[in-house]
Amino acid sequence: MFEFLVHALTIAAIYGMMALGLHLQAGYAGLMNFGHIAFAGLGAYATGIAIRAGWGAPLGLAAGVGLAVALGWCISRLGRQLAADYWAIVTLAIAEILRTIANNEGWLTGGAQGISALPTPFGTLPRPYNSLVFLLLVVALFIAFAWLCQRLGNGRLGRALRLMREEPKLAGCMGYNLTALKSRSLMAAGAVTAVGGSLYAQYMSFVGPDYLLAAETFLLWTMLMIGGMGNTAGVVVGVLLVQGVYTAVPFFKDVFNFNSDMTAALRLGLIGVLLLACLLWRSQGLVPEKIRKIPT
Repeated sequence: MFEFLVHALTIAAIYGMMALGLHLQAGYAGLMNFGHIAFAGLGAYATGIAIRAGWGAPLGLAAGVGLAVALGWCISRLGRQLAADYWAIVTLAIAEILRTIANNEGWLTGGAQGISALPTPFGTLPRPYNSLVFLLLVVALFIAFAWLCQRLGNGRLGRALRLMREEPKLAGCMGYNLTALKSRSLMAAGAVTAVGGSLYAQYMSFVGPDYLLAAETFLLWTMLMIGGMGNTAGVVVGVLLVQGVYTAVPFFKDVFNFNSDMTAALRLGLIGVLLLACLLWRSQGLVPEKIRKIPT
């Protein structure tokens, strides 16, 4: 049971980093990125390729962050003239292109089989201490990123991103460079998400094209919409709640003798009901964003 809890918390913290990256774009800047998981995929694949080549995980993580930052810059330039709906379609297309490349370029990515047998982090330590130390690492990084996101949101850049989200024309009239604001948001989001993707690949000892599925992006969107858009505390609540459902559902399989297909359907159904309930009665999420108002 102890190892199961450590595993569940580790996955929650890793997905929390990815959700924080989406939060920087969608929550603060209002950017509809439906291909957000591409940043995590770059971090995961860069780490897997670096480890297979003998360069080590730290260099792979750094390369993944660099690639994700570069992708964020490219997306901001590519879509600077696009409306929100077309922007979302473009980001989804980019993620699908990267997944197709990963699925077909076997010489680099391992193709459909992916890259397996990656060394387990802290593998020299005995079980379960290796998993526990890794959990402490990812939780510490998640807390650090959450603190940085909160600081950014309360600072000048965060206020500029919110103004761009709510009144883009007014932000432009006030002298803000909207393309530069989008670039900063996407680049920061890419860096945070790539770290999560790298840690996920190391923890699972595997990276494959399934890491780039659009369903992963929509899972992160679900976490944000349930927890609350534009609020770092809401991201934390959404991640814990969704991961709690994912963790608890398998116990129903043992209690009610469900098969695997029924368990998967129940998991998706519960998440769907939770999301629908929030959209109907708490449209701003369980922890809604608090906008500071100037007293009059």
